[in-house]
Amino acid sequence: MDLRHWLEAAVTSHEDWAGGFGQFSPHPSLRVDDARFAAAFETFAERLKDNYPFFHPRYAGQMLKPPHPAAVVGYLTAMLINPNNHALDGGPATAQMEREAVQQLATMFGYDTHLGHLTTSGTIANLEALFVARELHPRDGIAFSTEAHYTHGRMCRVLGVEGHPVPVDDDGRMELDALENLLRTERIGTVVLTAGTTALGAVEPLHEALALRERYGVRIHVDAAYGGFFTLLAGADGPEGLPKAPWRAISECDSIVVDPHKHGLQPYGCGAVLFRDPSVGRFYLHDSPYTYFTSEELHLGEISLECSRAGAAAAALWLTFQLLPPTPDGLGQALAAGRRAAIHWAQLIEESEHLELYQAPELDIVSYFPVTEPRTLSRLDEASGRILQAGMADTDDPVFLSTLRIGADRLTTRHPKLTADTDGARVLRSVLMKPESEGYVEHLHRRLEQLARA
Repeated sequence: MDLRHWLEAAVTSHEDWAGGFGQFSPHPSLRVDDARFAAAFETFAERLKDNYPFFHPRYAGQMLKPPHPAAVVGYLTAMLINPNNHALDGGPATAQMEREAVQQLATMFGYDTHLGHLTTSGTIANLEALFVARELHPRDGIAFSTEAHYTHGRMCRVLGVEGHPVPVDDDGRMELDALENLLRTERIGTVVLTAGTTALGAVEPLHEALALRERYGVRIHVDAAYGGFFTLLAGADGPEGLPKAPWRAISECDSIVVDPHKHGLQPYGCGAVLFRDPSVGRFYLHDSPYTYFTSEELHLGEISLECSRAGAAAAALWLTFQLLPPTPDGLGQALAAGRRAAIHWAQLIEESEHLELYQAPELDIVSYFPVTEPRTLSRLDEASGRILQAGMADTDDPVFLSTLRIGADRLTTRHPKLTADTDGARVLRSVLMKPESEGYVEHLHRRLEQLARA
């Protein structure tokens, strides 16, 4: 895609549409001459350079990457109109695009029926799912693993319900025996299971937890904000293929959250929440006599806790899905490249004398640490921090990583050659969510070995 060409086409398309409503004079209070704008833009553009190169595969740190050019063009074109997807009269075209894109997400997860919409973030999407859970089980608590995103504990406090952290196993997945012990107390109404934890990318055993739902009558909410699109690799051939069972089980769970602004190639913010039972829309019921007046159809704002939402986000997702649909042969190919990159890097680390794999990647997150002498946690922590800083500071061949702090018990259990002289240590962590990482991972590995030896 020639982004410059299509951005110009976006402006031209908008001008052609707007011109059909007749000419008018812009108000002088909004007028800015080009000289003044040029000075402000020069400062603005220079300040934006104070960023890490999220677009480049040498950035292998957090869950950050640029949106697809199609999403950029779709967002800008709609933003020039600036529709609000709260009500149909605020954005008739983009509201329909949102419905169609959300239907594609529901189909991707195997939902036959659904109620859902886009949100500004996974945090808000999870809030909505837990809000519905509270309305259905008003006196019961919510269980989530200690490796679940911190938003669940926070949202429990916001909603005034009791949150119950559940221990995890050595791979960072919820311990189902511990969960069942908690369910026996009859204090839990909803269990949150994570399909791709944000720390290590662990996929919790959704398929095994379904039996507990039937036994104890609880809801199951799936937080797939980070990992949801990996369902496209379930049962795939090749090294990128994932076990089918946990991903197919999502279709039987009560609600799902996924973030298209992570693996869906969208700009921030674009999250989504889906409910298997459309009747939960009754919990959103409200009246806004000055808003919902152009259609008898259900307005998106009538099934959302948020009010104003950017129609441009729906437009960007819809346009992207026209070109790269959420199917194994579409968007799945981009996820497959990142997963293959993670697997390949893990193999290189296992063969290395200078780096050690912390945990085998389940999705596209690689966790590893430098081999140190002595092999103490304090020395490991210091070396990880040094590599992080040295990699970013190198102007000739920089590399951008992240770190993850792990408790002493988990570190020494998995790696018994380590000596616990402190309560935990940082290990290195890389999210290979850009498909370009597949062709760059060997360079990353060589660079990390150099930094580890230094």
